[in-house]
Amino acid sequence: MPFFLNCIFSQSVFKQDGSKENFPKNRPFKMKKLKKMKKNKGMTYVELIVVLGIFSVISSVALFNYGTFQAKVDIKNLASDIALKIVEAQKSSIAGKWNASASPDWKPSYGIHFDLSNDKEFIYFTDLNNNASFEGSSCTGECLDSPITITKNNFIKELNIFGPGCLSAINDLDIVFKRPDSGALIYSTSPLLCAMEYAQIVVYSSGADPVHANIEIYPSGRIQIN
Repeated sequence: MPFFLNCIFSQSVFKQDGSKENFPKNRPFKMKKLKKMKKNKGMTYVELIVVLGIFSVISSVALFNYGTFQAKVDIKNLASDIALKIVEAQKSSIAGKWNASASPDWKPSYGIHFDLSNDKEFIYFTDLNNNASFEGSSCTGECLDSPITITKNNFIKELNIFGPGCLSAINDLDIVFKRPDSGALIYSTSPLLCAMEYAQIVVYSSGADPVHANIEIYPSGRIQIN
C-alpha cells in the first residue's frame, strides 16, 4: 500500500520531529458526523404546515390593510380634486375670464354647485346673472362642463354650514367667486340655523369600513382639507 494511503487508514500519525502519535481508539469517525448532519437537514411536514399558516395570516392582514390604505388614498385624491376645482373657479373670476354668453356689464363670476340629490357629481358653472348661485339643472343653464362625476364608489355624504357653536346641515351648496374679490360667496337654498363661519363638504368611501375627508371653505377664500 502506498505510504500516503497507509497514513490515512492507520491509527497513527508521524509528527514533524519524527515521533509517532496514536489516535484515541474512541475518536468519532468523520463519516458518522456527515450522516448525522444529513439526517438534520430539511423540515418536517408539521414545520411546513406551520410556516404556510403563518404566511397565510400575514398575507391576509397585508391585503386587508392595503384595501383600507387604497380607500384613504382615493378619498384624499377626491377631496383634492374638489378643492382644486374650487380654486380654479376662484382664479378664473380674479383673472377676469370672459364668457361669450355674458352681458357686456357682467362681472366675471365662477363657482361650484353641490347637491345631495346627486351625490356622485358636482357642477362647475359661470354665474351669468351675478346672483351668487347656480341656476340650471344637471348641465343646463350656467353649467360650463359636463357634471364632474365622482368615481370608485365614493360620494358626497354631507353639506354643512358651521357657525359659532352650531351646525346647519344643508341639501345644496354653491361656492362662488366674483371679480375683483378673492373671497368666497357661500349660498344654499336650505335654511341656516346660525351665522356662517365656513362651509363644509364631507366625502365618503363605500364599503364595510368607510373613510372620509372634509373640505372646508371660508368666506375669506381659504380652502382647507381635513
